[in-house]
Amino acid sequence: EGESPLEVASQQLLKDEISVIHTIGGDDTNTQAAELSKYLLEQHGGKVIVVGMPKTIDNDVYPIHQTFGADTAARQGALFFENVVSESTANPRMLILHEVMGRDCGYLTAATAKYYRDDLKAKTFVAPFTTTAASRDISAIWIPELPIDINGEGVRLKKVMDEQGCVNVFLSEGSGVKDIVAEMEKAGEEVPRDAFGHVKLDKVNPGAYFAKHLADLVDAEKTLVQKSGYFGRSAAANAFDRELINKCAEVGVAAAIDGTSGCMGQDEDKEGMPIRPIEFERIKGGKPFDASQAWFQDMLKEIGQIA
Repeated sequence: EGESPLEVASQQLLKDEISVIHTIGGDDTNTQAAELSKYLLEQHGGKVIVVGMPKTIDNDVYPIHQTFGADTAARQGALFFENVVSESTANPRMLILHEVMGRDCGYLTAATAKYYRDDLKAKTFVAPFTTTAASRDISAIWIPELPIDINGEGVRLKKVMDEQGCVNVFLSEGSGVKDIVAEMEKAGEEVPRDAFGHVKLDKVNPGAYFAKHLADLVDAEKTLVQKSGYFGRSAAANAFDRELINKCAEVGVAAAIDGTSGCMGQDEDKEGMPIRPIEFERIKGGKPFDASQAWFQDMLKEIGQIA
């Protein structure tokens, strides 16, 4: 107690004669490791090479094009909802909110929705069974990058509920958090935050917040909030991610031997997006999903969320 964490860590690294640190995680993990390396050099004249590996299913790290695990989690999230959506047949006027991880970035929600709908389009439904492609389709996709007009969406989704007997919403866990926090602060409630200053989403619970408000607007008889986050991020890496990890690991080993610190990844700011040790001072979180991409806009049009 009272000791500098950087100093304690530095002393341990010097004692153990560590020369290379491999960090696996998001922007917080990698930038903290870089701070440790900088501190060790400036305060003790020691040099520790930091080889960062960008693992976060949010895919929200500047300037990295694709982080480890994001594609796997999206495909697993699609599988998760493929099972969960069957609950819509268990009760009339069912509202299902699929809450997907993504504090500041809607990539995972968008990609999960795309993979789910691609799989849905490949299925065949047989009449006269009441389960149809339309009843299992996504009704709304809410991400942090887009404003949520809950009343306007309520009117639109009420029509979906009347026609299909169910409404299926994909929701990024960070959607609407600013509005929820504002309500809490206005009411004099303490906003729970973690060690990095981030709002604790499990305490604020956007899924429950929107479920409560939307259920009344669409006249739902039963509401389910299902979270696929841990299911998705605990899955074994798929072929896409294994290939990406292998390529980054090869570059990381070469960087360590060469004495170059950095976070391995596809550098979006460089021509051709080469995999290289990206300077830690350029690494930061909070990269938003580009909601203007044609495939995403087309998906919103197909589900009727935009004209």
